[in-house]
Amino acid sequence: MSTPGLPGGSGPEVTVDDGVEVPVPADGEVWAVGAVILAPDGRAFAQRRGPHRRLFPDCWDIVGGHVEPGESLLDALAREVEEETGWRLHRVRRLFGITTWTGDDGNGERHEADYLVEVDGDLANPALEWAKHTAYDWFGPDDLPRLTENRAPGEHLIHDLIAQALRDR
Repeated sequence: MSTPGLPGGSGPEVTVDDGVEVPVPADGEVWAVGAVILAPDGRAFAQRRGPHRRLFPDCWDIVGGHVEPGESLLDALAREVEEETGWRLHRVRRLFGITTWTGDDGNGERHEADYLVEVDGDLANPALEWAKHTAYDWFGPDDLPRLTENRAPGEHLIHDLIAQALRDR
């Protein structure tokens, strides 16, 4: 399936592979999306959240963020990829899963849909939001332990998502 011009109906088409679920948020639900981005060499992209961020400070994270009211999950995914990296969402390959969690920022329960995606752009030069992120890196199988830095025990969602992407690629 191709979706022309995400977000806002303009720009290149985004291909969504057959069978990829895209939930529609119910009224009052708070949603977030995440994008595991793989490079052609098979490594996965992550960025380190700044130490002053209220939610998961100084932790490695995938690209993503909150779905704005009235925004579809695919629109939010495309917007977050572009805002956080400067790249363009090209293909949504699969849904890893939907997680429900409560952050320590006081904003209550969230539902998060995390996807394996492909992007267009200069993968060697992401345009990070430096006010929010302090570093980026590409992670292979040997780098996975770094993804648990500054995370509480059992708080390994990012590690587990990237590990699954590396296994399934």
